[in-house]
Amino acid sequence: MGLFYTFLGAVDLGLIWGFLALGVYITFRLLDIADLTVDGSFTTGGAVCAVCVLNGIHPLLALLISILAGFLAGAITGILHTKCKIPAILAGILTQIGLYSINLRIMGGRANLPLTTANTLFADLSVSLDINRYYIALVISLIFVIIFIALLYWFFGTELGSAIRATGNNEQMARSLGINTDTMKLLGLTISNGLVGLSGALYALYGQATDVRVGTGAIVIALASIVIGEVVISSKKGNFALRLTSIIIGSIIYRIIVALVLQMGLNTDDLKLLTAILVGIALTIPIMLNKRKQISMYKKLTGKEINQDA
Repeated sequence: MGLFYTFLGAVDLGLIWGFLALGVYITFRLLDIADLTVDGSFTTGGAVCAVCVLNGIHPLLALLISILAGFLAGAITGILHTKCKIPAILAGILTQIGLYSINLRIMGGRANLPLTTANTLFADLSVSLDINRYYIALVISLIFVIIFIALLYWFFGTELGSAIRATGNNEQMARSLGINTDTMKLLGLTISNGLVGLSGALYALYGQATDVRVGTGAIVIALASIVIGEVVISSKKGNFALRLTSIIIGSIIYRIIVALVLQMGLNTDDLKLLTAILVGIALTIPIMLNKRKQISMYKKLTGKEINQDA
């Protein structure tokens, strides 16, 4: 039974961290930008949410405020990149570094904040309904995932959302069509980090605590979720809703893999190394499969040419 709850907890975490992966997907895949802001904005979401619930604000309102905090963090990176003409990766690093100090200020100078005395939504519903908190977290997280995937699918199907996608696909072509690409980048970075802030907030409520270093390496975890989802679902060029869903599935698979190796006795200090290996493997597999496909097609074509000559 303990193993069952371990895997159920992994699914819960996969859904919660899936919002982080969705946010990174917007910048990494749709805008073709490597945004390192997320390591800071994830913590910002958790810190803002923690402070809000500790001050008696309802968790749902705290989640909304955390999303707005993420928006602001993304907007800062967007302004540095589009207005100050700082390269995107450097702009993200600058914002991330600045957010470390800001997050400490938000948390009152403390490195971590326990939320055991606050209304964290998951724990309170678990007590009031007398249902295991893992099931409560699963239902709530799943509801949030469905709502936000639906919103993203709708938004990126609008003219504005299509303009963001066009900017990432071919910036020069988008500019020639009259699209303000700087505004689209700014908007994309803002939306991306809003989702990351939501992920950090949900993680704080789920774990009933937050830490100023909780976002360290978040970008790598998000990339692992994205590439695993794309490899498993093969949705890189498929329906957009399927691509968004594949990211959540990739996040869940990543968390299950982590749970498995921890059950096998892996030292928690090696988790970052495991993540790096997983990302490397997941990125390599599609390239190798594509190469094999090209070789197979070449052999078929050359074989046909030989037969025709004969």
